[in-house]
Amino acid sequence: VQLQASGGGLVQAGGSLRLSCAASGRTFRSYATGWFRQAPGKEREFVAAISWNDYTYYADSVQGRFTISRDNAKNTVYLQMNALKPEDTAHYYCALRGGANYYTREGEYDYWGQGTLVTVSS
Repeated sequence: VQLQASGGGLVQAGGSLRLSCAASGRTFRSYATGWFRQAPGKEREFVAAISWNDYTYYADSVQGRFTISRDNAKNTVYLQMNALKPEDTAHYYCALRGGANYYTREGEYDYWGQGTLVTVSS
């Protein structure tokens, strides 16, 4: 499975971005996808996850501002990010695994994208 993340960029605080993660290669009958991020000098952290049947879960820091969604026909997952803050600045990574639930820990995912950089200026 290959994951291609895109959509990062530079945005002012309060602005919005939408990240995309397109999957190709092996397909699963059901799969879950998550977004993680890593800021400079910090460990990678969980952001959001979505299950095969659209259950979602968010980190407290993004709850109410970010929305994860998926288009199964396109094998693509999105992360809509609104009301961005400078502390959201990080490389954002998408991850995928087979399974019907959602997953919030790095070690639970088998496949990772290359990351896309989001920079929020104050």
